[in-house]
Amino acid sequence: MPSALLRCAARELARLIASGEVSSAEVVELHLEQLEALKPLNALAYTDPAAVRREARQRDRQRAAGEALGPLHGVPFTVKDWLDVAGWPCAGAELKFRHRRPDQDASAVGRLRAAGGVVLGKTAVLAESEVYGRVHHPHDPRLSPGGSSSGEAVLIAACGSPLGLGSDSGGSIRQPAAYCGVAGLKPTPGRVPLTGHFPRINPLADPRTVIGPLARRVADLGLALKLIMGEDGHDPSAVPATLGDIPAPIEGLRVAYHHTLPDTAVDPQIVQAVRWAAQTLANAGCHVREEAPPGQTEAMRLTRQYWARPESSSWDEWQPDGAVSSLSADEVERHLFDWDVYRRRLLAFMHSADVLLLPVAENLAAPHGREGGVDFTAPYSLAGLPAVTVPVGRSPEGLPIGVQVVARAWREDVALGAAQVLEDAYAGAGSG
Repeated sequence: MPSALLRCAARELARLIASGEVSSAEVVELHLEQLEALKPLNALAYTDPAAVRREARQRDRQRAAGEALGPLHGVPFTVKDWLDVAGWPCAGAELKFRHRRPDQDASAVGRLRAAGGVVLGKTAVLAESEVYGRVHHPHDPRLSPGGSSSGEAVLIAACGSPLGLGSDSGGSIRQPAAYCGVAGLKPTPGRVPLTGHFPRINPLADPRTVIGPLARRVADLGLALKLIMGEDGHDPSAVPATLGDIPAPIEGLRVAYHHTLPDTAVDPQIVQAVRWAAQTLANAGCHVREEAPPGQTEAMRLTRQYWARPESSSWDEWQPDGAVSSLSADEVERHLFDWDVYRRRLLAFMHSADVLLLPVAENLAAPHGREGGVDFTAPYSLAGLPAVTVPVGRSPEGLPIGVQVVARAWREDVALGAAQVLEDAYAGAGSG
């Protein structure tokens, strides 16, 4: 049973702990041992085993005392080192902040803890950095896991963690999830508060970045989303938006799909995976057509212009990150205007599609230093649309193949519903 517990979904671990079939202390100990075994992957940034064990024992005492149990009671989870955990280091991938220890949890972290979750560790940011070193792909250490929620995707894929929190600006949850073979969710901006993200995110200046979950099962993404969503009284961009039943039924949905980009060579295995996913959704009762959204070449131009603007490392004072903008004031205004035009064009396309199905990247995992681009993911960050990455295949070499399911703003339930159908179909086809 111990090895089977490491492969369990977060929801199943919560059920086993609540029923008394296993203790939180046992589950946590197994994961701490697994993290030790996974050290060669260099995906873990920090853990405090003594503190983790204390928290797990406290969860067991609460259960024994008959206290009300949250939906993640006793379940360990990991946190990208761009999100604060009270008392633990959070360098934010910057050497100058390597001794920084916040005194409060990020809102999303605190909410998973309030649901009974146990923080297991902080995970490395970026596939390679001065702070964390090089993070290795869980299926082939010669390859990159993608970024920037690199350590999260690696540890979840390698059963070092059942659930994690990452962040995504242009593909930073979705790309490593696809490369490593796990599920990842980029929510609609404003769905999850950004409070406690480090470096600080100022939503008016950066409406792209979001906090979202990674897991081995799509259902765990939905569970985590329901726990971390909603306003917190600190982040003015967080709104009390409603969320439909998860997973949403998908019969009758209009699905557009595409698998190519101008001047980009897409791996034929990814093309085949997108076509399989499209046929699977058609078999499930969706109305499927092959059609690409407009402005595919515009997304990276707008993203590069965004990158040319300096950002502040503080919420309360203007502390630019050292970059000097290469854009004039008028060029910044033009960039924002063009960005709005682009958003409207993409949103107009989604009037005729409930779901958009496409690749996550043009390649399977690549050697270190040659990560794929974000041409397939950046458009939906710019437009503020939710997206789920779900594994649907493997290459002959054993590398995972994922696809991206995009829905309209605030319809994470629809994206998760379609992704759940794909996950079930892939498992039914013999993926295990």
